[in-house]
Amino acid sequence: MKIWRQLSVMLLLLTASTAYAERIKDITSISGVRSNQLVGYGLVVGLDGTGDKAPFTTQTFLNMMSEFGITLPVGTDPKLKNVAAVSVTADLPPFAKPGQRVDVTVASLGNAKSLRGGALLFTPLKGADGNIYAVAQGNLVVGGFGAEGNDGSSIKVNVPSVGRIPNGASVEQAVPNNFARGDSLIFNLDQPDFTTARALVDKINDMLGPNTAEALDATSIRVSAPRDTSQRVAYLSVIENLVVETGKERAKVIINSRTGTIVIGQNVMIEPVAVTHGSLTVTITEDFAVSQPNALAEGETVVVPQTNINIDNGADSRMFKFGPGVSLDDIVKAVNEVGAAPGDLMAILEAMKQAGALKAELIVI
Repeated sequence: MKIWRQLSVMLLLLTASTAYAERIKDITSISGVRSNQLVGYGLVVGLDGTGDKAPFTTQTFLNMMSEFGITLPVGTDPKLKNVAAVSVTADLPPFAKPGQRVDVTVASLGNAKSLRGGALLFTPLKGADGNIYAVAQGNLVVGGFGAEGNDGSSIKVNVPSVGRIPNGASVEQAVPNNFARGDSLIFNLDQPDFTTARALVDKINDMLGPNTAEALDATSIRVSAPRDTSQRVAYLSVIENLVVETGKERAKVIINSRTGTIVIGQNVMIEPVAVTHGSLTVTITEDFAVSQPNALAEGETVVVPQTNINIDNGADSRMFKFGPGVSLDDIVKAVNEVGAAPGDLMAILEAMKQAGALKAELIVI
């Protein structure tokens, strides 16, 4: 274990001065190490007259009573008001062991008005394979609240038909995984990127030796790992804390047509284009000036871009004009200065993309 302590010290020294980078553990996940979704069907009892009247709730209630040796006469309607049929869901984290507890979410399946004050009865939770991995039971915590008056008036705060039970499920069996199998592990990038994959491989190989890591594609990186489980845990602790420079995202413009939200990514540029939109005229040009130092001064000659924005909101104005090399930031600034609505900018961006002038991926959600 001494070698892992030395590696940890080296890791801290290497990453202390790194800026504008991310840890491997923040941008990747290990193949096969994942959470699993569980779901179950149960009954919530003890409600203050806010239960549901669905036929399946009555059937479930009668089946439960028969399990306890209580049989109601055929055709008897129990007239339930304090019982609700619910779905119970939970996320089983990786490496969860029997006896550990996880949170559960409980949601009404019928027309129950509220689950406030209810208690969930014993409910098995199954995985996608149909096996039971946990059992849930306990008192609900409901954030919503509702009330009704005799005249039909009502008020509701948040959603009272959904609640949670902190630590409400007990794990009954562990989910198998391949963490301790083979001579290697695969790291999957959360955001596929060839540049980031190469940087991650280079970082690991520089730290742990050549050919320790290799990129399989833009998402997956295979890393050699010791077979011993204890050594593998220490080994991964070092790797996941390495800091790498991530590649820049593709130029993107995200438009939410329902809310009018526009998010502009980096590296978005505009080709020369003219757009007609109402009575608004925006002219944007970008020139390049040369900055020359004095004869005896120390310095370098550099080219400095100069952006000029002219705006005219006259009745006879009909055209947007954008010069070469203009960034999208200049366009947004120009449109905002004349008080144009987000809908106007959306229409302009969509038209520019169709014309091939918007050098970015346009995503409408």
